[in-house]
Amino acid sequence: MAFEYNMIDPFEPRQIRDGKISFGTSSYGYDMRLSNEFMVMKGKNKDFVLDPKRTSDSLLESITVEDYIEIPPNSVALGKTIEYFRIPRDIITIAFGKSTYARCGIFVNITPFEPEWEGYITLSIANITSVPGKVYANEGIAQVLFLGTSEACEISYADRRGKYQGQKNITSAKI
Repeated sequence: MAFEYNMIDPFEPRQIRDGKISFGTSSYGYDMRLSNEFMVMKGKNKDFVLDPKRTSDSLLESITVEDYIEIPPNSVALGKTIEYFRIPRDIITIAFGKSTYARCGIFVNITPFEPEWEGYITLSIANITSVPGKVYANEGIAQVLFLGTSEACEISYADRRGKYQGQKNITSAKI
């Protein structure tokens, strides 16, 4: 199915480990990789309140790394996948953070990819510990499970002209 619909590009048909946090095809899903592009909050401002209805990219700093990013304690970074996804109309997905990171207190938001959504995934990566945490570029970050439906949805994400459709860059919250 991944080849037939060009669902994942680039697609790794086997699971790759070789001293890396695994990525590629898993038993019932796909372990996607994290690119080397991130966005983090600029500085520390105790007077600032983060509001998902009024986010501004001016509060975020873009960072490109070679190997990894260190996420400060009790902080969040936005990242994007290496893979570009195209979800068929009769599929819904759920992405979960990898347990390797969760065991270190680094969590990736759980998110669905709706039928006919496409784009690079923007992931929120939270370090809930009291110490800095490393997150590795070009390695596995989350697993996507693909759930087939008995019939195609009536109204897809593309039909609704979803606000995150076709995203190419890290995208902060939108209303």
